Amino acid sequence: MRINKSSEFSAEQIRDFVVRGMLEKKAQDIVVMDLRNVKNAICDFFVLCSGTSDTQIDAISTSIEEEVYKASHQDPWHREGKTNREWILLDYVDVVAHVFKKDRRSFYDLEQLWGDAEIQHIDESVLETAN
Repeated sequence: MRINKSSEFSAEQIRDFVVRGMLEKKAQDIVVMDLRNVKNAICDFFVLCSGTSDTQIDAISTSIEEEVYKASHQDPWHREGKTNREWILLDYVDVVAHVFKKDRRSFYDLEQLWGDAEIQHIDESVLETAN
């Protein structure tokens, strides 16, 4: 069992910091998957997005780390994919961010795989209302 490193911030807050990091770098097709009511889920939220190039997905993942750290002083518990830059995963225990190159995202199709999750699509207006 994984334990959240900081009970000071809720999973919802970390989720929102992740979304902000994605929006800052113009991530596409941002989706928040609420897994709290899904049996055997490994975390509370998946936050997914796509980028058009390996450079953009690298910038998005860096932006996520900066936004989460700036707000909560938390680094990811685990990260994967920074070298290949096709699917970068940032694991904040209760929230896992997935930054995909477009073709990789459709190949793995996490939205279908976790089909019981409640899915929310995010757009740029979220960032504008948050400012």
